[in-house]
Amino acid sequence: MSVMRSMVWGELTTSERQQLVRRGLDDIFDETLRASISELIEDVRVRGDDAVCEALARHDGVTVRPDELRLDPDEIVAARVDAAVDEAIDDAIDHVRRFNERQLQQLAAWEFESEPGLVVGEKLTPISSVGVFVPSGKASYPSVAYQLAVPAIVAGVPEIVLVVPPMPGGGGAVDPAVLVVCAKLGITDVFRVNGPAGIAALGFGTEHIPAVRKVVGPGSPPVTLAQVEMQRHGLATVMLLGPTESLVIADATADPRRLAADLLIEAEHGTDSSVLLVTLDAALAADVDGDLARRLAELPPQRAEAATAALGVNGGCVVVSSLAEAIEVANAYAPEHLQLAIRADDVERAVDGVRHAGEILVGQDTPFSAANFVIGCPASLPTSGFARVSSGVTAATFLKRTAIARADARAIARMAPSVIALADHEGFPAHAQAVRERTR
Repeated sequence: MSVMRSMVWGELTTSERQQLVRRGLDDIFDETLRASISELIEDVRVRGDDAVCEALARHDGVTVRPDELRLDPDEIVAARVDAAVDEAIDDAIDHVRRFNERQLQQLAAWEFESEPGLVVGEKLTPISSVGVFVPSGKASYPSVAYQLAVPAIVAGVPEIVLVVPPMPGGGGAVDPAVLVVCAKLGITDVFRVNGPAGIAALGFGTEHIPAVRKVVGPGSPPVTLAQVEMQRHGLATVMLLGPTESLVIADATADPRRLAADLLIEAEHGTDSSVLLVTLDAALAADVDGDLARRLAELPPQRAEAATAALGVNGGCVVVSSLAEAIEVANAYAPEHLQLAIRADDVERAVDGVRHAGEILVGQDTPFSAANFVIGCPASLPTSGFARVSSGVTAATFLKRTAIARADARAIARMAPSVIALADHEGFPAHAQAVRERTR
């Protein structure tokens, strides 16, 4: 039985293409879900910690008092993981820190004299506070914690608050691997909360959970929708960090076994994930499909179910007639993760041609898992097509630009006729008068 849904791009109707690239949005913006999340948000706004605790009991089966939402600092310090995992976290934090420190150098303040006597430029300052949401339930996600928190630290954000749902069946205990990351990064404001309720609490502030200016973090449709809805209340978020997705462009030179292995990386996340193979070679697709069937049988049932959905009803294989058409598909899809498994001579053309992707990984020695965990490039990336308009979470996510200008008497005298003409045209006499008085 075929694992991947099979499609030919040139044979798809406009409606079928739109349905393929729209993945995930209908689930995230489902009206019933929106109503439920809006009701929860309003409850948190009105009742604060009591609403947060009730949401935790109702959705996560964990009962805590409001004063138990915040983890005791001793619990963070005492957290331990296997030595190999501990070393891997150190390795990953180092790579993420170096990537973001280098980015920060490229984002330096600047100024120049745009005309004699007029100097303009920008300075960069960090936002005052950020909330980091780390998902839980399906798996342990220390990688999300450091991928989000390290860029904020590098950017210089003075207040970082981390919220994470407690582990299923853990009686309220929080994933120790996430706490190890917090200890290594010096994050002490850590709260055990249900995802959507935690997002609302971070936006409004409660008796025990501080309000922040921005929230970042991937999650399920309810978590993603909570972030979208909280924008109406002035909380800044990143659009959208929803269910994960990937796209691989492959030609006849690609190794089908590596392709199959790499397609399963994002596919195993959940039944709401989407994975697409775009290939110029139908025979290669058949080889990959056969290897996928073998690999699926070796996965745990939960992961196999997720991958089957991601590669089947949610994604699949799209056969194209040329590299140009493959790039067209990629830009239409705007994937969170994109890998190029093509001839070396075609890589530059493909990289230049792909305008919409959260990340581009070049070659079959650059798998998604390496980027997710260690490489250092952002791993929290826009999903559901939002790579068309936004980027992954880096130090730049936590910085704001302030324009600065200095004009002297000769510069304002030179600009005066233009300022006065425009002010008079738009009907703002005080605008014009302020300049006239300086240039009489």
